[in-house]
Amino acid sequence: MEIKPVALDGLRVRLQPMLHDHLVDLTRAGAFEELWRLTNVRADSPEGMADYVAAALADCERGMSVPFVTVDKASGQIIGSTRFGNIDVANKRAEIGWTWITPAFQRTYVNSEAKLLMLTHAFEEWGCARVELKTDVLNSQSRNAMLRMGAREEGILRKHMLTYSGRWRDSVYYSILDTEWPGVKERLKGFVGKPAEA
Repeated sequence: MEIKPVALDGLRVRLQPMLHDHLVDLTRAGAFEELWRLTNVRADSPEGMADYVAAALADCERGMSVPFVTVDKASGQIIGSTRFGNIDVANKRAEIGWTWITPAFQRTYVNSEAKLLMLTHAFEEWGCARVELKTDVLNSQSRNAMLRMGAREEGILRKHMLTYSGRWRDSVYYSILDTEWPGVKERLKGFVGKPAEA
């Protein structure tokens, strides 16, 4: 596993390595309180997004994550962000998460294609044996999306993290194994070909 920034190019979505230069566009895309309601950070202001980007790039420098900006290829607009994190080279494991998409592009092809690009990289370039995903137990939209693509729910970590509002979040963990990847890949390819996610 060679952990370094990389661009992942799909049919309608491009994942580009996050840079400080993306701050203005990320601030515009992330300026919606509902995007951060269930997270442990709040980045719906210029200051909050600056801290968010700085933390993501610091983790990248330490080899702990690979953060991306999500680009809609048709318009060229940055519409969100996602990343690989909690990368464990020795055990061939990585997590996909920290994903948010500006409201106008939610429940479209964007999330499915981004997941297809990242999972393909994780399993077929890095040779991962396992990819993890997690979300807030209250985030039914995210939980349904993970199950729909074929990830397996593994359990709930109680009081897993403190949200910015002071609420303790229980996190639900999901995984996809290398042996399950071919089936998940075919499902995601089907979603990507549709104008909106089923």
